[in-house]
Order: sequence, then structure tokens, then C-alpha cells
Amino acid sequence: MGISVQAVSKQFGSFRAIDNVSLDIKTGSLVALLGPSGSGKSTLLRMIAGLETPDTGQIYLTGEEATYRKVQERQIGFVFQHYALFKHLTVRQNVAFALEIRKVPKKRIRDRVEELINLVQLTGLGDRYPSQLSGGQRQRVALARALAVQPRVLLLDEPFGALDAKVRKELRIWLRNLHHEVNVTTVFVTHDQEEAMEVSDEIVVMNQGRVEQVGTPAEIYDNPASSFVMSFIGPVNVLPPVPGIIPGNSKLLEKNITLQHSSDRFSPANDSVRVFWRPQDVLVQFHPEEGAVPAQVERVIHLGWEIQVELALESGQQVTAHLSREAFEPLQLKPKQSVYVKPKHVKVFSDAPAIAR
Repeated sequence: MGISVQAVSKQFGSFRAIDNVSLDIKTGSLVALLGPSGSGKSTLLRMIAGLETPDTGQIYLTGEEATYRKVQERQIGFVFQHYALFKHLTVRQNVAFALEIRKVPKKRIRDRVEELINLVQLTGLGDRYPSQLSGGQRQRVALARALAVQPRVLLLDEPFGALDAKVRKELRIWLRNLHHEVNVTTVFVTHDQEEAMEVSDEIVVMNQGRVEQVGTPAEIYDNPASSFVMSFIGPVNVLPPVPGIIPGNSKLLEKNITLQHSSDRFSPANDSVRVFWRPQDVLVQFHPEEGAVPAQVERVIHLGWEIQVELALESGQQVTAHLSREAFEPLQLKPKQSVYVKPKHVKVFSDAPAIAR
């Protein structure tokens, strides 16, 4: 096992940042710690790195207990959001820094530095200073420097958070490819759901200092363990039971509703129950049928590869539908048009708190 966190807790004054978290990360995997601000993901990463000490619990790295080991004893490579490069050193000198501290022979340092500069696609830029590089290039230097000492574990704290959207997209692909080449156990923190889904082998969803769910991107998206996970991973419509769609004992429930908890009830009188349906699971049509309810088109937004349709049910509740261009073409929906909406699939939770984003 690459990393094992066992019953770890951390408190800062009266604030409980990590609450009895246990987590296993496989050797060679690429894992995202995903959650809103204040969920504990960065604190957990810093405890793995040795930058914070847990109040309770143990941390194991490659099978060896490392709970109270110093940072330099853990063979960890750590990359910060804002690069933390030495401004007065060149790219080559930044990458070589940790090796020089360890008194590695000069020829080995030269060879390793050139290897890493090529690996992170900065060939020809070794003599430049950080101020002469773009944000994406500086982040690559930071990654090369972290990899210089051949760490057992690579940790990244929101590595792309300071970059613009286009550069972030490019570096996601690059990091994924880099991970395949170096095959080092990698954990990165992000609050960007798309980033976690695109880059990682596995996602750890955190909320209020606890782990809500661990799984592959597909498992997290298709089979969320809680209302928080479903609301945080991707867009979703959240409604109380809707008459006509969630009518109590309808046969329709057996076909298209996933019941998440045995205690859930579909009665409109149960205020704790919420119905969740993804925008892409909303069918929009002109004719009524079982399971469809009246609605009015409020806005149509063309997003290029898909069309977003904002609708209002007769009750005043808002529903968003995402339609492919092919599905939208025969409908040609316009504002104030009367339609019927029907979910292809919904999930029901009775643990529906407000979602922090």
C-alpha cells in the first residue's frame, strides 16, 4: 500500500479540520482529494507530507509508520499552488537545488536535471529565471524540482489553481501523461470537480473534515453515496417530491428511481426527502405521458456542444435540462413555450443538507 491513513484527527483551536479519517491509497495511483473550502483536504495532504502532525491516528508510507517523521525523512515531493520557486535561481538551478543539498555528485546532478527538464517539456529553457516563464512553465519547474530526488510519494496542493482555464486544461493532460511515465504515487488537492474527474484514477470526496466517498470518477458520479456527493460532483436539480413524478407508491418508482437509504419515504409530507436528477437526465417533450409534468421554458442557452434549457414547473420550482444538439433540433424550444418534463432517472436522499460550493 502506498499511503495508509488510520483514524487520523486534527484540531486547530475549536475547529476540527480532520475528523477520524481513514484512507488507503494504492502504490502508483493518481488520487484526487476533492471538496469545498474548509473540507480538510489540504490539512490531510499536509499531514501526509509531515507539515502538520495529527492529534490522533497513524500515517504509513509504503508500509512504514511515518506519523512523527520529519519532512525530509519521508521521501516526499511537495508542489505548492504558487510554485515557491527561488526567483534568483535559473530553471536548472531550481531543479538541482534539493540534489545539491544532499551532496549528490555534480555529474549525476547535471544528468538528472537535464533528464527532468526534458521530461517536463522545458527543453532549451534551463537558463531562464522564473520571471521569464509563463505560469504553466513555472508549475512544470516546480514539478521537476519535486521529482528530482525521486520521491516515493508526490503531493500537489491545488497545483493549477493559480492558472487560467486554458493553461489548467493543458496541464491536466500533461500531468496525467507525466504520471504514467514516472509512476510515482501521486495525491493532489483540488476543489475543481472537472479536474478531479479528468486527471485521477480515484477520487476522495471530503466534507467537513470527513471522507464522504472514495471511488473511481465513474463510481462517484453514477453511484454517489450521499446527497452531498451528488450535489458536489456535477450539476444537479434538487427538488422536494414532485407530484406526478414522485407520487408515493407509483409503479414508476420501481423503474427509474434509485433509493439511497432504506429509511427514505416518497411522501410529500416527508420534508427531509429530496429528489436529485441530473440535467442530462431531463426529457423535454410536447405531449403529456405518465411521469411527465407541465413546465414552461424560461431561457435557452446555447453552449456549443449542448443546449441548456431553464424551465419552471407549475409549482414554481426550477429545473435545468441539458440537451444535445441532436435532441434540441426537432424541439426548437423558445422562452414562454409550454412543455412537459420527465426524468429518465432520479435518485432520492433523505440526508439533504445545504451544499457548500
